[in-house]
Amino acid sequence: MAALGLAACSPTAPPGVDRDELDAAISKAVGDPNTCVLIAEADSGKRLYRYNSATTCAKTFPACDGPGTRKIADLLDETAKDRRARQLSCNTLADASRGVGWAAGPIQGTNLVYAAMMEGDRAFPGRMMAERLDGAFRRAKVSKP
Repeated sequence: MAALGLAACSPTAPPGVDRDELDAAISKAVGDPNTCVLIAEADSGKRLYRYNSATTCAKTFPACDGPGTRKIADLLDETAKDRRARQLSCNTLADASRGVGWAAGPIQGTNLVYAAMMEGDRAFPGRMMAERLDGAFRRAKVSKP
């Protein structure tokens, strides 16, 4: 019963989008245990979708565009407000053995925005994540031509 309550609280998918198709498309594009993708309405910032666990999505990493750190939810909130695309990458360890990629922006033909994060020893750069997610959103019929 508790599992049902938790599932009810987590975002499912944008209206008219099959969550399983979206999960599969994102998994194929940038899937990794240390990847998180969030989708929200641009105007309200209301979260509609989360790829991966709440624990993974709550992690904090270097912001890459200035001093300090950020969480993916912060990047999603910024993007919902300004609808600006971001593609960032930097090291998470001083020896450069691990890195983080951040990608965010509007989803083509919709009033939706996304934010994505991947961290690890094989993390994609932000630009590559953005390109791969653009294709995933098209395959899952999230973006509109």
